[in-house]
Amino acid sequence: MLGIDNHQWDDHPIGNLLTEGHQLNAAALLFDKIEDPAIEAQIEKLAATKVAIVATQAAEAATTENKSEPAKPETTFEEFMKMDIRIGTILEAERVPKTDKLLKLLVSTGDEKRTIVSGIAAHYAPENIIGQQVTLLGKSGPEKKGIESKGMILMAEDETGKLVFVMPSESLRDGSAVK
Repeated sequence: MLGIDNHQWDDHPIGNLLTEGHQLNAAALLFDKIEDPAIEAQIEKLAATKVAIVATQAAEAATTENKSEPAKPETTFEEFMKMDIRIGTILEAERVPKTDKLLKLLVSTGDEKRTIVSGIAAHYAPENIIGQQVTLLGKSGPEKKGIESKGMILMAEDETGKLVFVMPSESLRDGSAVK
């Protein structure tokens, strides 16, 4: 449009590129004008793509939801009643030194406070679970890193592998039995 062919920018100082009376060539559009029908066609195409993506995600979610671990052998009522499952509240939590997965928890079970070692450090920071109500299975466990664990925190695992507390939907008294 400027009517300058094979110009080297170093040939002219700024301001001397065009001389007085220089004729400009005809102006040309750099971009084609987009008409409304073309815009509407693109919007419809995007909407169809969005519907397809949502349908695919829903199908994947349905497939994932239907994939659960196989059921374990049935437990009799008498066997279940032998288990000591209670509600407790985490009073203290700290990382077990020289481990990546273990937290040492002090849990109130109403009539006592139990030390429980749990492999949830990859999922929860100790300071974020103080006051958390949990469901625990009372037992005397083997020592882990020199700490005797007096129970197990019951956790569920989501589809991404994250552990989630199994807890009551309402706040309960510590030591409430699960029946």
